[in-house]
Parts: sequence; structure tokens; C-alpha cells
Amino acid sequence: MRASARNIVAGKVTAVEKGEVAALVKVVVKQPFTFTSMITKEAVNDLNLKKGDKVSVMIKSTEVMILKE
Repeated sequence: MRASARNIVAGKVTAVEKGEVAALVKVVVKQPFTFTSMITKEAVNDLNLKKGDKVSVMIKSTEVMILKE
């Protein structure tokens, strides 16, 4: 996977909270740091995100994105 953003950190999903339209995904990167990203419910479903998944957190400008291989 390639991306233009240079701020990418590997971590593990600790929680997925789905709402009607969006979902909150919590990712622990290196204790005690945790990123929380609000992404669409559709993106959570497309990535099949669940607690315990190994993912990467991409930070670009004002956005935090979730990546899964």
C-alpha cells in the first residue's frame, strides 16, 4: 500500500462504536497513546474493522484515517 502522507503509525483497534451514520474507531499505537477517528459506518464495514485488528493510522493535515491491509 502506498500513500502520499508521511505520518503513518501502526497500532491495534481497541474499540469500534457504530452509530447511524458514522463510527468511532479507537486505535492504540504505542502505550499510552490512543488515536480516535470518526469515520463512516460504511468505511468500518468495508474494512471489516473489529476489536483486535492490526491497522495503521494515517495523519494528514486535519484528518486521521484508518488503513487496513
